[in-house]
Amino acid sequence: MSADTAVPVRGQQPRPAARDSRTRLLERVRAALRRAAPALALYTAARLTGMSVMAGWAWWTGRHPRGLLGHSWDGIWYAGIARNGYGLSVPSSHSPGVVFNDLAFFPLFPGLVRLVADLLPVGVVSAGLIVAWAAAGFAAWGIYAVGERLHGQRVGTLLVLLWGLLPHAIVQSMAYTETLMTAFAAWALFAAITDRPLWAGALALLAGLSRPNAIAVAAAVALAAVLAVCRDPRARADWRVWAGAGLAPLGWCGYVAWAGARFGGGPFGYFEVQRLWGSRFDFGADAWRFTRHLFVARDYMAYYVTVAVLAVALIALVLLALDRPPTAVLVYALVLVVIAVGGSSYFASKPRFLLPAFPLLLPAAVAMARARPRTVVVTVGALAGLSFFYGTYLLTVARIPM
Repeated sequence: MSADTAVPVRGQQPRPAARDSRTRLLERVRAALRRAAPALALYTAARLTGMSVMAGWAWWTGRHPRGLLGHSWDGIWYAGIARNGYGLSVPSSHSPGVVFNDLAFFPLFPGLVRLVADLLPVGVVSAGLIVAWAAAGFAAWGIYAVGERLHGQRVGTLLVLLWGLLPHAIVQSMAYTETLMTAFAAWALFAAITDRPLWAGALALLAGLSRPNAIAVAAAVALAAVLAVCRDPRARADWRVWAGAGLAPLGWCGYVAWAGARFGGGPFGYFEVQRLWGSRFDFGADAWRFTRHLFVARDYMAYYVTVAVLAVALIALVLLALDRPPTAVLVYALVLVVIAVGGSSYFASKPRFLLPAFPLLLPAAVAMARARPRTVVVTVGALAGLSFFYGTYLLTVARIPM
């Protein structure tokens, strides 16, 4: 064996080429983080302000904000899985035939919560918030990276800010899975549009372990790979394209198969779990019936906001398609909108299901980037007021699942 091909022994310094490669990678990461820093600072300020407004009202009404953020609704289920694993099934006391089974919840988030709780001197609830907040930061960075790649730094910054000021943005500060899915989805899309198919597939796999609607990430990455193979002869000979497309659905499909086997319903057992929760895909029939009900009867404010959010999402999807973004970006947003609109029950949760659909905000971010500074300031101020008020309402006043 020649000196050039000798294998380094333990304790031996890495070769100059390896050090240079590692140094260049670190320099690229630092440069990317410096470019994203203004966007991340604005996002952090928006979310801290939103949490502060909610916390102030919660304390005023005698409730602890940590419990509201970390142990409400689905957060209770995730905490239970993190503590005890799967195995809890509870019949509903209000809806006959509805059975709440914890197999409906995907494993990545509670697994990370358990890991953090084991490594740090914190309880499961605090660990859930740590995981969710860290994921929110990585999600914001990934969203910026996609926006910058497609339209430049200004659009990337505004895209992150808009995402942090959505009406339901308070969910980004809760021990929920939306931020974790968005983090993997954003970076998977970035990998897909920058010709890194293997990274895109691996990140889509991880996203698929986070939430049911993360199948949108796998669909986006896999379809982008298929189109690349059809259009470019070089892609057909690139094993990374095939491997990325194969990896993308494995996380989602793997958990669905495992949950079905655990439940005892075969390969479709997971969908029976969802049906017992009262959730199924009915092509929007239930959503349409509920919307008609809202026009003839009075109900919670959150339901009317949901109708407005769905209407805006459909318009934004059309505008996004007219802008002709990369296939992966459009397919990802399209699948998320179809799932949110077409699913039955839990009407007030539909805007939360759309939180990971950040590409829908691209047309607005592009328009704001071209607007006068005064218009941008007024728009951001109005969105901030709506987001902070509505987030406080959802957690401290509304009594409906979110």
